[in-house]
Amino acid sequence: MAAFSRRAFLGSSAAAAAVLAKPPRYLGPPVRAAVRLSANENPYGACPGAMAAMRDACARAWRYPDEAVDEVRADIARMHGVAPEWIHVTDGSSEILKLAAGAYTGPGRRLVTADPTFESCAKHAEAAGAEVTKVPLDASFAHDLGKMTASDAGLVYVCNPNNPTASITPAARMRDFLRAPQAMVLVDEAYHHYVDSPQYESVAPLVKMQPRLIVGRTFSKIYGLAGARLGYAIAQPEVIEKLASQAAFDTVNIFAAAAGRASLADAAWAAEGKRRNAATRANVVSELQRRGFTVIPSQANFIMFDTRKPVKPLIAALKERGVEVGRLFPALPTHLRVTIGRPDDMERFLSAFAAVVA
Repeated sequence: MAAFSRRAFLGSSAAAAAVLAKPPRYLGPPVRAAVRLSANENPYGACPGAMAAMRDACARAWRYPDEAVDEVRADIARMHGVAPEWIHVTDGSSEILKLAAGAYTGPGRRLVTADPTFESCAKHAEAAGAEVTKVPLDASFAHDLGKMTASDAGLVYVCNPNNPTASITPAARMRDFLRAPQAMVLVDEAYHHYVDSPQYESVAPLVKMQPRLIVGRTFSKIYGLAGARLGYAIAQPEVIEKLASQAAFDTVNIFAAAAGRASLADAAWAAEGKRRNAATRANVVSELQRRGFTVIPSQANFIMFDTRKPVKPLIAALKERGVEVGRLFPALPTHLRVTIGRPDDMERFLSAFAAVVA
């Protein structure tokens, strides 16, 4: 290879400087980032204390997270009024669904679930060789609990509030169903913190009386830690041991554990997040109803409404306009799921949706 001479270098540098000195060609206004309303994330993020706790945890990044997980486990147990042995801390609440499916389903032990609902538990049960029975939601978009029983069921999965419909199954029905379940019941309360309906109640206190109940919670939604991955299961100690036997070691990182503790300590942040979500959601629902669309009553940080058209083309058309929304749920092919973002995010959604359906 020929040597790169000083003269050649200086010549190329001068040419580069001349190019850089020219004013850039105007390419139009900057492209706005896409609005992501597809994953039911909290647009306001984690509380300041959680952010600080994660930064401080960098000093302990060289250590395994055992002590940090024990600390957040103790805080969660105190909040629920149980001993730490009643809590299993997980890599988001999605891990709970996998552990429960692994522990309680398999060949000859089916999973019973709603349709539509969050699909993860069914996918894990199928991977374990289990048959999956899907029971349609009732006319009010609640779980049809009377039909969600099977003599050979190993696990019944109930998402309440339900994803993707944002609807609830009333407290009285849940209590009746949990009095004497034939199988283990996993109640996914990922969206519990957003509920304001008097017809709803958490079933977490019932684990003290019901050995066949598991309740899952997450820090991904109201606490804004979807990317950090933190959740937990609450159940009787024998059940917790069985779930833990399915888990890999150290699935919860030290940063998530620290953020979880700080999040629990800042109740005001969660309360403000709930208030902001409710206000923005009410405005979006009102506007959609004004335009003649039927919205399923929402008790979560997202909505689902009937577009009166197949949603797959609508989803693609919205994405072309920089607005990402939820996926198709085959049981409700004309219904669209949309996360509640910040007010300006929702203005962009409403504008793009109006253009798409025009």
